[in-house]
Amino acid sequence: MDGLCRGTFRGYTALNRMQSLVYPVAYKTSENMLICAPTGAGKTDAAMLTILHTVGQYLTPSPFEHTKATDFAVQAEEFKIVYVAPMKALAAEITGKLGKRLAWLGIKVREYTGDMHLTKSEIVQTQIIVTTPEKWDVVTRKGTGDTELVQKVRLLIIDEVHMLHDERGAVLESLVARTQRQVESTQSLIRVVGLSATLPNYVDVADFLGVNKYAGLFYFDSSFRPVPLEQHFIGVKGKAGTKQSRDNLDQVAFDKVREMLELDHQVMVFVHSRRDTQATAKMLYEKAVDQACVDLFDPTYHEKYEAAMKDVKQTKGRELRELVPKGIGIHHAGMARSDRNLMERLFGEGVLKVLCCTATLAWGVNLPAAAVVIKGTQVYSAQDGKFVDLGILDVLQIFGRAGRPQFEDVGIGMICTTQDKLSHYLTAVTDQLPIESRFSAKLVDNLNAEIALGTVTSIPEAVKWISYSYLYVRMKRNPMAYGIDWAEYNDDPSLVQRRRKLAIEAARTLQQSQMIIFNEATEELRSKDIGRIASQYYIQYTSIQIFNTMMTPEATETDILKMIAMSGEFDNIQSRNNEANELTAMGNNKNFVPYEVKAGVDTPQAKTNILLQSYISRGQPDDFALTNDLNYVAQQAGRICRALFMIALNRRWGYQCWVLLTLAKSIEKRIWAEFQHPFHQFDLPKPVLNNLDAKDSLNIESMREMEPAEIGNLVNNFRMGGKIAKLLDNFPTLSIEAEIAPLNRDVLRIKLHVTPDFRWNDFLHGTSESYYIWVENSETFEIYHHEFFLLSRRKLHDDHELNFTIPLSDPLPKQIYVRAVSDRWIGAETVTAVSFQHLIRPDTESVYTDLLNLQPLPILALKNAALEEIYAQRFQFFNPMQTQVFHTLYHRPVNVLLGSPTGSGKTVAAELAMWWAFRERPGSKVVYIAPMKALVRERVKDWGARLARPLGLKLVELTGDNTPDTRTIENADIIVTTPEKWDGISRSWQTRGYVRKVSLVIIDEIHLLAGDRGPILEIIVSRMNYIAESTKNAVRLLGMSTACANANDLGNWLGVKEGLFNFRHSVRPVPLELYIDGFPEVRGFCPLMQSMNRPTFLAILNHSPDKPVIVFVPSRRQTRLTAKDLINLCGMEDNPRRFLHMDEDDLQLNLARVKDDALKEAISFGIGLHHAGLVESDRQLAEELFLNNKIQILVATSTLAWGVNLPAHLVVVKGTQFYDAKIEAYKDMDLTDVLQMLGRAGRPQFDNSGVARIFTQDAKKDFYKHFLHTGFPVESSLHTVLDNHLCAEICAETVITKQDALDYLTWTFFFRRLHKNPSYYGLEISAEERNSTSAQQAANGFMIEMVDASLKALADSKCVEVYPNGDVDPTPLGKIMSYYYLSHKTIRYLARKAKAGASFIDALTWMSHATEYDELPVRHNEDLINAELSKALPFPATGFGLPMWDPHVKSFLLLQAHMSRIPLPITDYVGDQTSVLDQAVRIIQASIDVMAELGHLSSLLEFIHLLQSIKSARWPTESPLSILPGVDTTLEGKNKDTTLQQMSSSYRNPHQLEKLARDLAIPRYSQDKFIKAASAVPNVDVKIDTLKIDELGVVLRRTNPITEREGRMYAPKFPKPQTEGWFVIVGDLAGDEVVAVKRVGWGSGNRVVDGKKMGVDIGSKPVTRARMKVPEGEGRKLDVLVVSDGYVGMEWRVVNVEMPKAPVVDGNGKKEGAGSVSGGNGANGEGSGVQG
Repeated sequence: MDGLCRGTFRGYTALNRMQSLVYPVAYKTSENMLICAPTGAGKTDAAMLTILHTVGQYLTPSPFEHTKATDFAVQAEEFKIVYVAPMKALAAEITGKLGKRLAWLGIKVREYTGDMHLTKSEIVQTQIIVTTPEKWDVVTRKGTGDTELVQKVRLLIIDEVHMLHDERGAVLESLVARTQRQVESTQSLIRVVGLSATLPNYVDVADFLGVNKYAGLFYFDSSFRPVPLEQHFIGVKGKAGTKQSRDNLDQVAFDKVREMLELDHQVMVFVHSRRDTQATAKMLYEKAVDQACVDLFDPTYHEKYEAAMKDVKQTKGRELRELVPKGIGIHHAGMARSDRNLMERLFGEGVLKVLCCTATLAWGVNLPAAAVVIKGTQVYSAQDGKFVDLGILDVLQIFGRAGRPQFEDVGIGMICTTQDKLSHYLTAVTDQLPIESRFSAKLVDNLNAEIALGTVTSIPEAVKWISYSYLYVRMKRNPMAYGIDWAEYNDDPSLVQRRRKLAIEAARTLQQSQMIIFNEATEELRSKDIGRIASQYYIQYTSIQIFNTMMTPEATETDILKMIAMSGEFDNIQSRNNEANELTAMGNNKNFVPYEVKAGVDTPQAKTNILLQSYISRGQPDDFALTNDLNYVAQQAGRICRALFMIALNRRWGYQCWVLLTLAKSIEKRIWAEFQHPFHQFDLPKPVLNNLDAKDSLNIESMREMEPAEIGNLVNNFRMGGKIAKLLDNFPTLSIEAEIAPLNRDVLRIKLHVTPDFRWNDFLHGTSESYYIWVENSETFEIYHHEFFLLSRRKLHDDHELNFTIPLSDPLPKQIYVRAVSDRWIGAETVTAVSFQHLIRPDTESVYTDLLNLQPLPILALKNAALEEIYAQRFQFFNPMQTQVFHTLYHRPVNVLLGSPTGSGKTVAAELAMWWAFRERPGSKVVYIAPMKALVRERVKDWGARLARPLGLKLVELTGDNTPDTRTIENADIIVTTPEKWDGISRSWQTRGYVRKVSLVIIDEIHLLAGDRGPILEIIVSRMNYIAESTKNAVRLLGMSTACANANDLGNWLGVKEGLFNFRHSVRPVPLELYIDGFPEVRGFCPLMQSMNRPTFLAILNHSPDKPVIVFVPSRRQTRLTAKDLINLCGMEDNPRRFLHMDEDDLQLNLARVKDDALKEAISFGIGLHHAGLVESDRQLAEELFLNNKIQILVATSTLAWGVNLPAHLVVVKGTQFYDAKIEAYKDMDLTDVLQMLGRAGRPQFDNSGVARIFTQDAKKDFYKHFLHTGFPVESSLHTVLDNHLCAEICAETVITKQDALDYLTWTFFFRRLHKNPSYYGLEISAEERNSTSAQQAANGFMIEMVDASLKALADSKCVEVYPNGDVDPTPLGKIMSYYYLSHKTIRYLARKAKAGASFIDALTWMSHATEYDELPVRHNEDLINAELSKALPFPATGFGLPMWDPHVKSFLLLQAHMSRIPLPITDYVGDQTSVLDQAVRIIQASIDVMAELGHLSSLLEFIHLLQSIKSARWPTESPLSILPGVDTTLEGKNKDTTLQQMSSSYRNPHQLEKLARDLAIPRYSQDKFIKAASAVPNVDVKIDTLKIDELGVVLRRTNPITEREGRMYAPKFPKPQTEGWFVIVGDLAGDEVVAVKRVGWGSGNRVVDGKKMGVDIGSKPVTRARMKVPEGEGRKLDVLVVSDGYVGMEWRVVNVEMPKAPVVDGNGKKEGAGSVSGGNGANGEGSGVQG
């Protein structure tokens, strides 16, 4: 055997016969197996072989190839193995056994049963999970909850498969069926191994487990028993159950035990009830006393007896303490776990001679004895409520315990029964009967579980599902037993009709119980919440039926306890006569049973109720059997009560939820919330607790206000005062503040700020605390909204915000309550009342334009041949909407607001307005502003080809990625740009002529005012209006949006008089069918997404089986996961490639072009992926294949909805949330995004209708229903970012005083909405005085406060200066901020941190802190990636001072990774790095200006070095030549320190460069690249040509010719092309002082130097001059530096330039030549040629 087996089976010399026979299949293949062998034959080791085979696949080195290896590394995360054992006791034993064996590999084995719960992290760390069938059923039922676990299972071992015939067999059937279907649907291999005792119809079981009969089926008969068995059958006189037979059985049993003991054997006596174990033990002892043979039992002489007695003294069980000294033990499942273990140990060690036990011992614990005696064969069955015969399998199992291989050579099994049953057992044990299925009894509950899981969605699927069960195997083998006559079997050998009948009956039952929706016509089955709750909490449908009739919103604790007691789970609790007295006594004792129980004690319900209440009161019954019942009741009731709570939550009954949740916690903690103080949850002395209980109205709040000494007095125990005060601090309550803002008349947005009101204590709170938070009506207690809130230790101090909307209905309640109730702690709850007194509901004043029934206009109406020709290529007539707006747009100069749904042809409408502008105002410019780069790109592509080229118009794109020079912009006719860019440009409209030439501004998607970038749109519109006002040149505005609910306000603000068109959502060229599906709240985002995958697939089959489909998902990762699941679902279809519409060759050609692996796999099944993380070519390929219908499905992130016009027949919006790193939680998408996605449904050319499905959480369903039909009211968010915009206006000097600032606000949309919806903006006016003058004053006061706050913030950042008289002036820092379009907080941070002599890392750290990086996305788990990345970089982020999940840390790391040129860990980081670099140049240039302003020369140079390093992607410490291709950073020798300028001056021509290439040992294939790059490096001659008192002129001449167009520099790693630029710095190096700084470039070709016109054409040697203003000094010496802004280390210095002295004053007292003194002229001089 190989090293793996040797290491595991340590101490074995060889496997036994049976194990050796199964070894080749078990260890060498992955076949499913069924091993039937007698008990004790060593099945566990056979199972071990299959486990090793699975583990072996995840080991390195592989044990199968390197058989000698003994040292292995395990890929522990990759697999899970599940071992299902029928009893908890057995599970514990197996866990211990496997754990010991596998410990050497570091593999963790854990038990996961009712007794032992595992946390999520424990599950992740465990490789082998040992569990019971029920527990595993619950886990897999969640379908999503533990997906991590379920999907990684590679091996499922089911021990004692012959349990199938037991009533618990049904659970095994549903498990195997579920596993088999999972194997089919996910195409993943799960090996199933069944172990069982010898059974007659093992072939059936093998069929059921999916075992290949010729490979994996092993049957060993009794000759494989390790110890042969001697069987005795004894019949006694008397009828079963009579006194005679009972006495006889006792006598026989005693005789047999005595016989065995005389032979010195240990004996187990098996009885059939827990109480009987005790009775039998007493009986044996009494008979021994009578017959004077007590010494046979006596344990005292055993060497371990003393130690044993010590342990026994500690047990709670009175019986044990009496019996053990007599040498008799008892064992049954009702005992405490510790007691059971103690008995097993003492019997195993031989201290006890006799053990009286129930049959569980035989199943659960491998404890053999020399002899076993079965005393009686009558077993009470709770199901049937009467005595039945002991099952044959149990007899065999018990006999299997006879004989210990180490000690005896024969085992003795005896069965004592009544005479009439003797022959039955004789024949049964010798020739066994086949085992049958018990599935039909549990069919209803199991079907519900499958429907809730989403694996069965229709009757045909249910029929298929039944075919996986053992029931089906047996119905075919033995139809008679299942009531199927031969005729039926002949007609329908595969029993489809029979299965249909079963399925339909079950479905009807479920529908009557309100657990599912069963549509008999279409036969579809849909789960309802109650069904899901039943499945998740394992509640029987009979109980649900009872709850449906008995639950009411006002039920009290008494009613609820009564209802719980009636549920089906307790049907098997029967009242026994001998308990009646004790139960009555308990029922009448108010301390035990505080809530009255009406019925008599003899009903099971009353007994359950009394026991449950006593359990909570911590009562302990004397009667032994009662204690067991009590524990059973408690276990079930906790679960049922939780389920009831979920049902109440689902029905939105606030009061009921509170009562039920409190009761559920009472059961879990065993404390009555109503009568006992919450401090019973802590370990405090009894007298203290009694004192607390005695004081009425002593709640946590009032106690928190007391001093420790007061508390000490209260409880009469001074020392406890301090301790209680500390516990009060730890008591986990939350405090909640609510903000409300009405969105319209019927919908209120609520924002909750949740703050933990306690000190975290790991011992009490662990890693997280959970709460239910709900909002209820204060009068009817109806719940409007609820969510589950998890407070984790790590995020304790973060801001916790919950955002949601609730409906408002008339009449309004006076107030609403927000309740936060802890999920675990009694009494940890808070209620916050939110008053509606100041709530003003804005009028919903939607003005909609009706679509008139007009004759469609022909394109001839344009009366312009060139335009008609353009449109004729696409259509001959305008559509109805365009016809209606045609005249207004094309012939009149009015401002227009056009609201109409996506896809209705708004682009053409915008074009009409453009033609108006070019016709009426020739020479003017049109600006088109779109809120996203993607939209700009789409517009440029479309218009460039379709309009600009044929009409000879010049079109330019202005975005962050693409900034052409001033001349191009001045010549352009159409400028397509983003809000930010246009804002930045139009800020200085006074100096930029082209801004003043604009005649039409088109703002697309203007409803995005409500989004993050809305304020910028507001500013632009206000500014354009302001420009028009001051230049008296009207600027026409055209706003386009989807239909919006408050079009009037928007129109008002845009200055629209008669041009208001607001069409309803229904005015689409292709009508849309919209379905909104709610999904239950699943904890966790991924599980929720996963639960939507199957419905997505069904939606595709249903609405669009062969037309194109787009599925929108929230994240890049979800695109992969969704596609993977869709592929798996295809796998179950007849044609797995049903979505692929191209032939194999075509497919292979396209696959060859794909770079991304996930995309490759998806495309081969006809599914495309589309997100920003893919490379451009992959994205285009996916678009192209989808457009040409070669692939039918596209799974995309929401960016696709905006940027690419790809319509589809069906759109599925799969989930409406996305992960927002800033709040580290999932946030709802904007409605605008959702609308945009819906706009992609329906293709005008092909479809008569489009279909859209929105999948969202149940709680959000109403919200979407409401707004997708009425349109969303647009609100402003300007007030949140006023300061930056205000600063820009102050720098542009449009705002000079505070009053100007207020006037400026009146131009904004914000001003209009503040009056309409004051509550939304936090302006409190009572409803009565809404339209009065006092309301006006309040609004004015509100705005003045806003302006003051903004100015104060700006003054703090030293960006403006505010004077007492209300004047405001910009500061140089403010101008820098406005010029570079940065936030004032960035400038504030820089100015605070700035110091002389900063190091490179300082500069990098400061700039990484820029506010601009706040928005950098940090996705889920990226903190871990950051931590890994940090280790690979020169400056780890640990010293950065912020946590790893902070966006600034991420930008810090990405910048370093760029300079180190290391590959990024995931594709998402590539896009992120580009956006970080985008912003970096702007931020560093601003930092350079700030340093100049503050006069730190050394720090300024460091920032320039940083800029060089970032453009060249090298560290300043590395050899400068390493930026060239083929040169390594580890350059040694004489060229190590050669600078770039030395290189470009000494190596001029290609020959010299070739020599250099040889010196540098550059490989041949890189030499051409190297020479090209090296010849692009500039060499500059710096001269100082003018020296006046206050001015110094510097001339830069490029001595080698330009080789790249526009004078671009060689920076291959930087995402955007950069042109050569230079900083000219005048300062004093010795004194570390800056005098002046200027940025110069080679100019844009219109610069005249020395009378010659200079250009930057390829081959030219340009010249540029910088005139530096210098403050006049007394002839001081200055240094002049010229530093490149992109090439590492490239600079020229002219030091000690002597300035001329100032002239002397003559007699008239006039100074001559006194120039104006100007400080450092920052880099914001306009004429410097190249701008930032």
